[in-house]
Amino acid sequence: MHWIAATLVSAFLLGCYEVLTKHAVRDNAVLPILFLSNLCSAAIWLALIATQRLDPGALAPALTVAPLSLHQHGLLLVKSIIVASAWTCTYFAVKHLPVTISSPIRATGPVWTLIGGLAILAERPSFIQILGIGTALASFVGLSSAGRNEGIVFLRSRWIGWLMAGTLCNGISALYDKFLLGSAGFNAATVQAWFSIYLALLFLPLAAGWQFRWWPRNDFHWRWSIPLLSLSLLAADFVYFDALRNPEALVSIVASLRRASMLVGFAGGLLFFGESNSRRKMAAVAGVLLGVVLTVIG
Repeated sequence: MHWIAATLVSAFLLGCYEVLTKHAVRDNAVLPILFLSNLCSAAIWLALIATQRLDPGALAPALTVAPLSLHQHGLLLVKSIIVASAWTCTYFAVKHLPVTISSPIRATGPVWTLIGGLAILAERPSFIQILGIGTALASFVGLSSAGRNEGIVFLRSRWIGWLMAGTLCNGISALYDKFLLGSAGFNAATVQAWFSIYLALLFLPLAAGWQFRWWPRNDFHWRWSIPLLSLSLLAADFVYFDALRNPEALVSIVASLRRASMLVGFAGGLLFFGESNSRRKMAAVAGVLLGVVLTVIG
């Protein structure tokens, strides 16, 4: 598959993941969903690892999980802790926010990563990147205005704060991925496999606490979207890494095109959840997408 086509497929699957996440967590307990969805991912990778052990030549190289040292396992455990923090914040936020608002915010990770680089590393952005940041921030004002009509005040809503925290953690995870797949020498399958397994283990005690009512909690309802969201994310990441493996692939273009997932999430919010203010939100979504693209390609 051509790397541009693979990137667009990944964006579509990522958008489906966002819609499925909203379907799973709406009026539902979040912690069991986090555990069960990651248990599904972990089970798939454990089955692939077992197959590889029984017949080393049975799997394609892209699915081969490399043997690791204790130190390498520790590096992937750190990755899992970062992602667990991001997903906990994000899932609780998505539960309480319209997906037509949460999806554009979640897509702005590159913008906040660049802003962090300016504040912490004193980096110097290009004019195009400055224009991208300004466009994205202006679009946030538009989203805030649309959200206010639905009773969501960005500066006062704790769920917007949780979503921003999750988005920032995802940005940190993306930077850490560059280290793992670059200088640390991991292949994509090894990272995906072990961080999925460790995520299930990290969410296990939280799911147990929910089960034994260690704190006040909501009821859990099984939904078909729980395993599907896990499968869609696994597929989206696999196709994404496949696109990046192509020597002709341009990373900036791949990163930009993948943010088109917000359009799938936006359409899903309107189609499946009947969310309102579509015209006002659409203008802001277009601005967010443009801002992210300018930031990435600048």
